[in-house]
This record gives sequence, structure tokens and C-alpha cells, in this order.
Amino acid sequence: MAARQSSPTKPSPDKKPSPRKPARKRGPARLPAPTVEEIFRRFEARDPEPKGELEHTDPYTLLVAVVLSAQATDVGVNKATRKLFAEASTPEAMVALGEDRVRGHIKTIGLYRNKAKNVIALSEKLIAEHGGAVPPSRAALELLPGVGRKTANVVMNTAFGEPTIAVDTHLFRVGNRTRLAPGKTPLEVELGLEKTVPLRYRRHAHHWLILHGRYVCKARRPECFRCLIADLCPFEPKTIA
Repeated sequence: MAARQSSPTKPSPDKKPSPRKPARKRGPARLPAPTVEEIFRRFEARDPEPKGELEHTDPYTLLVAVVLSAQATDVGVNKATRKLFAEASTPEAMVALGEDRVRGHIKTIGLYRNKAKNVIALSEKLIAEHGGAVPPSRAALELLPGVGRKTANVVMNTAFGEPTIAVDTHLFRVGNRTRLAPGKTPLEVELGLEKTVPLRYRRHAHHWLILHGRYVCKARRPECFRCLIADLCPFEPKTIA
């Protein structure tokens, strides 16, 4: 019986090598721990007890001032709240003052209509749910009208001494430029700073970095020539006087 002839093997087409996945770009490296320590040692030596620039007398007036400061300058907010707080410096007095009169006091501030509404609403909620007191927890603060994570962090830090870090535009810029905590969002920078900043400096880190960004590490033209940490900062090109 004749052997069955095997059919000729078809040549397999050349396999194209699968394209390599592009290597993931790593974000800029954070500063080494000794450099971070030295940065905050210098900030502390120059200003051991930094303060925010919003005028207030207690946690409630601080809370209202921070809510009003969104998309507004501290100087502008202070001008408005001096007269406002002279008339109403408690939740009860604010509710009694009413939204229309609150609006009249803060009409020089951006988004004043919505902010007046939030000030009355948060005051009512403080009375109804917290006995008129400002709660010292982020979760409770964020449930108040007009209060987000940044506002809650400011109040917890300034009013209650918690080592929270509130990331505004200034601190976001400084965190990225210095590589203390590079990140694409304010939350990334905040969480990065919580990991990076030594605990002994964390309570005041928020104020040091915001004030540094506001007056030295400015957006358009950072004043590197008078920067306290210029020799430790990788930002380039450095500006000269």
C-alpha cells in the first residue's frame, strides 16, 4: 500500500514583531529627605509662627472668611469682613442679619451672590447640627455649604492646630517647582506633601509655602534672587534681580 504523501507545508507569513509599549514617563523625582529637612529648617528659622492673612477672631469667622476667599484676594476679603463681622460674628447673628444684608457687605468680592447664600446656609446648618460651633473634622466641615477640602484643611489647621495642608494655587505652584511634591492636581500635591514634609514642620508647612508662593515664588516672575531656598530648588531658569 503506497504511503500517503504529506501535503507541502505552507510557508508561514513573516510575523511582524509586536510594537513595544512606550516606556512610561516618570514624573520628576522628589527632593531627597535631607534637602527637604533643610528647606523647612530655613523657613522655621525665619518665621517660627507663620500666620494666614485672613482676619478672624474665632473658628466661625475664620470659616466664613475662607469661604469668601475663593477666587478673591485676602486683602479684598478683609475689607469686606471687617464691617460684616462687626454686625454678625456668630452663626445666630449671621442668620438674623439675612442674605440680603450679607450680600450688601460682600458685594465687592467675586461670586458674592452665591457666597452670601452659602454663608447663611452654613450658619443655619451649624446651628441645627452642631450647636452653633464649628466642627473640628474634615468630614463634617465638607458637609457645610460652600466648604470643600481646601477650606476644611485651612480651618482644621488654623483654628484647631491640625497638621493639614491646604493646597491653593500658590502652594500648588511651589510644590511642583521645588519638587517638594510634584503633582497634576491639588490633591496629589497635598498627599505628596503629607509624605514628604517632616512631621515636626507639618503644622506650619501650609503657611510657609503659601506665603512663599505669594510673595517670592510668583507665577510670572519668581524672585529667585531673594529666595531663601534658591540653592536647594531645582527650578530653572533662575531669575536675577
